[in-house]
Amino acid sequence: MSAQDFLVELGTEELPPKALKKLGDAFLAGIEKGLKDAGLDYAQARVYAAPRRLAVVVDQLATQQPDRSVNLDGPPVQAAFDAEGKPTQAALGFARKCGVDLAEIDSSGPKLRFSRTIAGEPASELLPAIVQASLDALPIPKRMRWAARKDEFVRPTQWLVMLLGDAVVDCEILAQRAGRESRGHRFHHPEPVRIARPASYLSALREAKVLADFQERRQLIQRRVAELADQQRGRAIVPDDLLDEVTALVEWPVPLVCSFEERFLAVPQEALISTMQDNQKYFCLLDAEGRLLPRFITVANLESQDPAQIVAGNEKVVRPRLTDAEFFFKQDKKQRLEAFNARLANVVFQADLGTVLEKAQRVSQLAGQVAAGIGGDPALARRAGLLSKADLATEMVGEFPEMQGIAGYYYALNDGEHPDVAAALNEQYMPRGAGAELPATLTGAAVAVADKLDTLVGIFGIGMLPTGSKDPYALRRAALGVLRILIEKGLDLDLAKAVERAVELYGPRVKSEGLAAQVLEFIFDRLRARYEDEGIDVAAYLAVRAVQPASALDFDQRVQAVQAFRTLPEAEALAAANKRVSNLLGKYEGRLPEAVEPRWFDNATEFSLYSAIQQAEQAVQPLAADRHYREALARLAALRDPVDAFFDAVLVNAEDSSVRANRYALLARLRGLFLGVADISALG
Repeated sequence: MSAQDFLVELGTEELPPKALKKLGDAFLAGIEKGLKDAGLDYAQARVYAAPRRLAVVVDQLATQQPDRSVNLDGPPVQAAFDAEGKPTQAALGFARKCGVDLAEIDSSGPKLRFSRTIAGEPASELLPAIVQASLDALPIPKRMRWAARKDEFVRPTQWLVMLLGDAVVDCEILAQRAGRESRGHRFHHPEPVRIARPASYLSALREAKVLADFQERRQLIQRRVAELADQQRGRAIVPDDLLDEVTALVEWPVPLVCSFEERFLAVPQEALISTMQDNQKYFCLLDAEGRLLPRFITVANLESQDPAQIVAGNEKVVRPRLTDAEFFFKQDKKQRLEAFNARLANVVFQADLGTVLEKAQRVSQLAGQVAAGIGGDPALARRAGLLSKADLATEMVGEFPEMQGIAGYYYALNDGEHPDVAAALNEQYMPRGAGAELPATLTGAAVAVADKLDTLVGIFGIGMLPTGSKDPYALRRAALGVLRILIEKGLDLDLAKAVERAVELYGPRVKSEGLAAQVLEFIFDRLRARYEDEGIDVAAYLAVRAVQPASALDFDQRVQAVQAFRTLPEAEALAAANKRVSNLLGKYEGRLPEAVEPRWFDNATEFSLYSAIQQAEQAVQPLAADRHYREALARLAALRDPVDAFFDAVLVNAEDSSVRANRYALLARLRGLFLGVADISALG
């Protein structure tokens, strides 16, 4: 079967830069799906995306769809014809469904059957519908119309190229008649660009000053920006999302170095970087110490004969933004940070939970308790908690919301606050995302945990629990943040007491009955997914969850120990034995004796198990108390032989009630040894 390369390029007005890459990938996926559904084989397909075009090139596309057989089963023959052999409505309906007369239906088998071979269609006739379907399925939140047409797309269309081999695929899509004329750079080459065949697409556009390949443009920008930064003895900040957006803004990228006045460096550099990245799409430069340089890189969309004019224009544009940041910074510093708390008394945190100032006051008290629990300074934590939301009322954060916490850090330092207090104002929001940075100070960790627990308790306390698809207060992220801080920083906080204190601080604003337990369950539930991501078996998590440790760090240490225990050769047998013991104890009726009495033993294996348990208690209990859980479980593994021997030789439910009770007491003591670490029966 013959094959030809295929090209489709849809030309438009400038596409939304933040969506360009996603649109291109979806366009390619849609076309590949359409080709596969149609049975059209091809070697490979690639997408090209630039500000004014989406294109897909398919190598060695089959020019003819293969013939295919259709076999449809209908109703049973006895239901298709009555006693006189006349067709029923079931038979007639099946024939109509197949689009043929009943005489063409095969009735020789147990069911009516229609078989037909459908001749394949030429690819040139199938491709327009495949392209149209792919464009219709693009992830476009809001489509637009243009002129007097009813066609809708993300932006008005301007041209359409569709070639199969060197021939134009005759069709009209989104108000554009297919041809072979594309368009070059809007300024460098506004004339039509003739595409002879799909293989020449990239080179023809390159001659017209258009780099159609998104990845090629991205790599060029990244490389050139790094070279220019090195020339300035700096390092460029190149976030992936910003690099993608800039790539989507230009067809012919030309990075240029610009500068701004050094006086602006007195402003927090985060504010300057934020406005240059978010508003101007510039790449900022840092020196070897991580300090902002008074220079930045812009990416022009053309090769200017006088690039100095482009540089001057960008420097002129950025100056007012930096001046605004400078003004807000100076205005805010005219009063102490704490003074801004007064404004927060009029800002609602949540309608049922009070103001932001009240939240800060609760966080202050809770942070003091958390700090005491993790070895921090309670006084510093209380002070940081009180100031934690003050910068929300500043001019700087009002203009640059992403500066919350960061602005507070600078203003606290300006006021002469303790460095840890200042750092905590920024660290309270950490981690800001999955895998993001954690607080560096104990004060920051205390405030971050307190702030998140306050939110969890408050929102749960008014019944606004997250659902599968909705979590408007980011409660899952808050819970994961608490766990990450405590576990990864090795902070041994009694979460149960902290949550109970958070409930107390809300007072009558929340429904307190059962609230602490509900919040704790939600927090520890988040660990399950964390461990699954780390490759830890869910059984290890469930074994620890059963004993309900109050500390996240303690929980993690137990889980790691159980995971290691599962690799021991004795683990499976001991897990099964623990499960058996658990089931037996669960069915026992009556009160267990307070102590095991050897005088009731009547089998040597009972003495052996009792002796082994006594020795294990002496060795294991100190280990568990010091949280050497791995060593404790490794020591308990030695109980396998006496446990197996006991169950092989002893009938636990003896007829003599005293003997029976004594054996149950012995098993309870055995189970208690393991429960000092985890419920090993969950591994069975």
